[in-house]
Amino acid sequence: MERVRLEFPEAAIIHRQPLTVRVTDMNYGRHLGHDALVSLLHEARIQALASRGLTEWDLGGYPSVVADLAVQYQSEARWPDALVVETAIPTPRGKALTVFQRVCHAEGGRPVATARLNLLLVDPETGRPVTVPEAVKAAFAGTGGA
Repeated sequence: MERVRLEFPEAAIIHRQPLTVRVTDMNYGRHLGHDALVSLLHEARIQALASRGLTEWDLGGYPSVVADLAVQYQSEARWPDALVVETAIPTPRGKALTVFQRVCHAEGGRPVATARLNLLLVDPETGRPVTVPEAVKAAFAGTGGA
């Protein structure tokens, strides 16, 4: 079986978000469920964008949609583990923002998961992808290569 292997771009880190595994995040295996992980990633992504004065629904005048998501699971997290989600966004190119996120245990830094997703910017009138506006590129300028 071929596993997803993601390289987290340390130089492009823009935000670190502390989060805690809630009891409702647990699955029947008594660890953090994959659906809950995606929700934690979303919360951390919203906070990271807000730290740059941006929102997913208004990136330079355009809303965004998640075009794809890849997750590499590395260890378990359980209630009530304290976590830190690091978000890295390299300088955007083209029609998407590539967002990397690494979830680690707050104590000791052991990685739980690393994720990569692409936020595609779309024209609300046509629903077609648009090029990332210069103002959005400027918000991430100098955060590492794409």
